[in-house]
Amino acid sequence: MTVSFIRTLLLYIVIIVAVRLMGKRQISELQTSELVVTLLISDIAAIPMQDTGQPLVSGLLPIAALVMCEIVVSCGMVKNAKFRKIICGSPIIVINDGRVDQKEMRRLRMTTEDLMEELRLKDIFSLEDVAYGIVETNGKMSIIKKPDKSTPTAGMLGIAVPDTGIETVVISDGVIYDSALSLCGKNRDWLNGVLNGKKIKAEDIFIMTANRKGDFNIIKKDASK
Repeated sequence: MTVSFIRTLLLYIVIIVAVRLMGKRQISELQTSELVVTLLISDIAAIPMQDTGQPLVSGLLPIAALVMCEIVVSCGMVKNAKFRKIICGSPIIVINDGRVDQKEMRRLRMTTEDLMEELRLKDIFSLEDVAYGIVETNGKMSIIKKPDKSTPTAGMLGIAVPDTGIETVVISDGVIYDSALSLCGKNRDWLNGVLNGKKIKAEDIFIMTANRKGDFNIIKKDASK
């Protein structure tokens, strides 16, 4: 039992390292080659986890080889557009200038229900609002609304909006993040001044966010905790 636990823990760490080496995009938006590698790694890792008679290296070596292959393929796709097209394919336009391209939908084996679901996920509930719909190489759909259906921006209305910078979490569950403070142009002195002004301690805060302008929001921990 102890041996199985240790082997599983080691493989778990190795897989995390492998995914990190393949890049953060591996976690959220899988391309074809990345999906294949992910599935293969999960299958290969399961063998030495379940069968303690198998040498651990029999799982580690194939995983290392797959990671190296994926890194090489990724570098090849960055350097060569034709190679990327072979591996990942090309984006496909299914709505072109407001017209649904039925031929491309059949090519993708995409039903009308699939199309409407993708539009609803983009907060679009009418085909009349869409100018272009593009199925990307990772399977997700990008939508461009018709100009008269787009939400007006401050720039369109000629309104100057101050840049407050990125809002970051500077305290999470009582822990202060100096890197987040630096990201929004603040420091511990500023934070201590805010906390003293509010008469609250960092350890009593569940979450606190701040931006470059100095705006902040504090949510205290529940009293029950």
